[in-house]
Amino acid sequence: MRVIVDANVWSEALRKREGDKSPEVLELIELIRESRVQMIGLIRMEILSGIRDKNRFRLLEKRISAFPDLPLDSEVFVASARFFNTCRESGIQGSNTDFVICACSWRWKMPILTKDKDYPYYRRHLPISLHVPRAQG
Repeated sequence: MRVIVDANVWSEALRKREGDKSPEVLELIELIRESRVQMIGLIRMEILSGIRDKNRFRLLEKRISAFPDLPLDSEVFVASARFFNTCRESGIQGSNTDFVICACSWRWKMPILTKDKDYPYYRRHLPISLHVPRAQG
């Protein structure tokens, strides 16, 4: 099964060259080896946003181009809005990007690998699944 990997995991993996890696980054490495990573355009945008150095931007853009996007259709965006409203009714705030990721998880039946502590709260109210790193198993 493919796994949607959130930008926060990618960011740590791409900037941390040495030292201890989080369980999520170690899991990303395994998912890449297994060809199980699913990219979406919003996550690609988050990974590349804020990189001022043009050469670094191009290098990073090239590296992550190995992970093609699945197209997002209207159903994903309508579900995102529904998920936003459902969570807000329960007192849970989240970003539009988070809810698009949740909608992709629901639509494609793919779990999300993230370090974001908001996702377990979303999962209480939304039909999404989270990918737990095997090291935390």
